[in-house]
Amino acid sequence: MTRRIFTFAAAALLAAGLGVCTFSTVKSYAAPAPRRLADAPAAHAIIQGAGNDKAKIHGTVTFTQEGDGVHVTAHIMGLSPGKHGFHIHEKPDLSAPDLASAGGHWNPDHHKHGAPGEAEHHAGDLGNIEANEEGHAMYDKVIKGISVNGHNPVVGHSVIIHEKADDLKSQPAGDAGKRVAGGVIETGSAEHHD
Repeated sequence: MTRRIFTFAAAALLAAGLGVCTFSTVKSYAAPAPRRLADAPAAHAIIQGAGNDKAKIHGTVTFTQEGDGVHVTAHIMGLSPGKHGFHIHEKPDLSAPDLASAGGHWNPDHHKHGAPGEAEHHAGDLGNIEANEEGHAMYDKVIKGISVNGHNPVVGHSVIIHEKADDLKSQPAGDAGKRVAGGVIETGSAEHHD
């Protein structure tokens, strides 16, 4: 009986050892990881509220080159619930309390205002960002016709969030109301921001 227990225990240990060896062997032959977005050109904007709401509204917008467009993601907190116009504006100047110093929508190709993806729209027309009941808003879209640092680069402009929804048709800016938050678009990822 002792011999049976010993044989069973030895077999169990041998099987466990082979399992570990097999696992580590498979792991060492894993295919290389595909190119990560971290390798692509990137930019970001740190968002703050306008005027007296600097600390109330905050978040980050990231821009990552993806083929012939830019993958735009945003996580914003402190907005009123509902849709808010979300645009890239001409200037990286947020010195005015109402953010008017950022200029109008970024429109290097001189198009009419419209929805992203339509034939006729400003390069800076990102559409709307929608906040939930807690004021958190997420955005995740690829925008064609712009780049991080190539033709129509986003760096050197600003992101502006408006108080109301962009109707995606009214000229020149979608009737989205006053500017409630913004951030300057800078080169690099938000993780490397000081």
